[in-house]
Amino acid sequence: MIKRDFSFNLTSKNMDNTIKFPFYIRLSFMLVSLIGVTYILYMGNSILIPILMAFLFAVLLLPIVNFLNSKLRFPNVLSSSIAVLLFVSFITGIFVFLSYEISDIADDFEAIRKNIDFFIVDMQKYIKANLHISMWEQRKYMEEVTQDSVQKSKETIGTALISVTDTILDMILIPIYTFLILIYRTHFILFLAKLFKKEYHANLQEILTQIKGSVKSYISGLIFEMIAVSVLTSIGLYFIGVKYSLLLGIITGILNLVPYLGILVAGVLTILASLTGTPDLSLILGVIIVNVVVQIIDNNILVPLIINTKVQINAFVSIVGIIVGGQLGGIAGMFLAIPLLAILKIVFDRIESAEPWGYLMGDNIPKTFVWRFKKKPQINPKPTEVPY
Repeated sequence: MIKRDFSFNLTSKNMDNTIKFPFYIRLSFMLVSLIGVTYILYMGNSILIPILMAFLFAVLLLPIVNFLNSKLRFPNVLSSSIAVLLFVSFITGIFVFLSYEISDIADDFEAIRKNIDFFIVDMQKYIKANLHISMWEQRKYMEEVTQDSVQKSKETIGTALISVTDTILDMILIPIYTFLILIYRTHFILFLAKLFKKEYHANLQEILTQIKGSVKSYISGLIFEMIAVSVLTSIGLYFIGVKYSLLLGIITGILNLVPYLGILVAGVLTILASLTGTPDLSLILGVIIVNVVVQIIDNNILVPLIINTKVQINAFVSIVGIIVGGQLGGIAGMFLAIPLLAILKIVFDRIESAEPWGYLMGDNIPKTFVWRFKKKPQINPKPTEVPY
């Protein structure tokens, strides 16, 4: 049996002694650490998620702060304040525009309600003609579903109010955290440098530089993808005659930032908004076709070209990470999953004992693999003397 030993440093930076542990102990440490980190993220998600979001935005705003510091000679506090104010103004402008446009859709609510009623009647007729389910049975089922929805409405309203309160609190805290991270960024870097010996500082600097570049490229790629999806969806909806095509395209682009779930919500909203004009089924089919075509372009052209080249995480790890992130932190956890996985991969690739885990997360798929074994030397047994 072959034993593999891994060195695990338990000493301070002024000591040279290391303790070597076998593989199974090292694996146990990693599993216990993973369970502990997962538990901390689950219990403290309301505190950690705004901080992690602020970290991503701080990395995105860092070039603006550096430009104001170096080119215009602004103090660090003033540069950070201007960058955060520009960011908040941009986000506020988007929400104001969306609110103004959504108010126009609210004026057509009566037309939407009537068209939904016509659409339901047409669907009931279609079900009766093709599935042979009577109108009475369909109405009975709808009444049962409606009663169950009314019974659960109080719980849903309470949960929604708590969610809205948490969202408003996060929207206040994230700019504050972003501002503080930009101010104290050198303080945090010096703290990390004090944790490691000087001979590891070059490796630490390389890790931090790669993390900054990867996060910045990922966020900027997401913004470009959001713009591209918004433009393509708006053009498609405009040509099939959907009212408020620009607004619906922007909403689709924003919701597309939420992996997998966002595009489904955007499709439902677009179908409902398309009923402002006519309950015609062909228009609804056109909306579905536009969304499917845009998603095909997004998943096969935009994502591989913009996102996958910035974050080299394979699809399997991405999907598992998004699901785990959704369980731990909801929609924000799904959004944070990919950049956090990218950071983990960068760290794993720079640690010798964790390098296989970094390779597992990567997207470099070998064409073939051939097992290579060392031939064991054959030892000829000594001939035994047989007494006569």
